Amino acid sequence: MGSIRRERQDHMTVQQDAPGDSDTQDLEVWIDQDLCTGDGICVQYAPEVFELDIDGLAYVKSGDDELLQNPGATTPVPLPLLQDVVDSAKECPGDCIHVRRVKDSVEVYGPDAA
Repeated sequence: MGSIRRERQDHMTVQQDAPGDSDTQDLEVWIDQDLCTGDGICVQYAPEVFELDIDGLAYVKSGDDELLQNPGATTPVPLPLLQDVVDSAKECPGDCIHVRRVKDSVEVYGPDAA
């Protein structure tokens, strides 16, 4: 995800390696609607990324704010919202939010993360 570089003895910085667009990281998120409980915690954390539909289940949204209702639909995780999306995955009572790396589809946050 990022590389850590030591600057001086007492100070560390993290550099984010984001190919292409500097506003997004190479992560994507999707929701397993079969496990969604409809609590809406994800929408509270990151309304720019998640939305509850009329069926009471959460879905991801595209960068254009379009609800993506196809099963397994993914959307990029904007870097400024990364912590909110991760918190959504951690707090989700249905364990249905999956955050994975785009390049190899390895889940980094969510129920299947190593």
